[in-house]
Amino acid sequence: MQTETITGASAEEPVAAFTEGVKLLKNGYPKKAVICFKRALECDKQNPYYLSFLGVSIARGERNLTEAVKHCEAAIHKKRGEIQFHLNLADVYATAGLRESALHTLDRALASFGEDKRLRGARCKVEKRRNPVFPFLTRENFLNRELGKLRHRLLKKENE
Repeated sequence: MQTETITGASAEEPVAAFTEGVKLLKNGYPKKAVICFKRALECDKQNPYYLSFLGVSIARGERNLTEAVKHCEAAIHKKRGEIQFHLNLADVYATAGLRESALHTLDRALASFGEDKRLRGARCKVEKRRNPVFPFLTRENFLNRELGKLRHRLLKKENE
């Protein structure tokens, strides 16, 4: 038995649209994901998950930072304790090239939630990376990757 909403749409429709949007976003189709998240949001305008992921897809697909940040911050305001919303806002800033804003967002979240693997991983991704050991080789080259790891370990020990 399906539950019907006032508009006549079933309760499963926004969830299906959201799920499809997440799948599209994950697979690199943010413009298509925007459509799905907007469709989900039409059915449930107060759902912070729909707002937050709409913000990410707008940032990636439409490059509209103002609208993307507005949606992500609204989601955080509605449900402050959800780590994913803070990750999404940091993603929006990072997508826009605002690395410092992304780091600030992640640092605030780390202060609020304590050490969280997802927040720490996102912060590491956003942090400024050092130049490759051999600049004439690509960053993905085996020598640059392995020597970069070694350099990182040595510098970490030096700072301890």
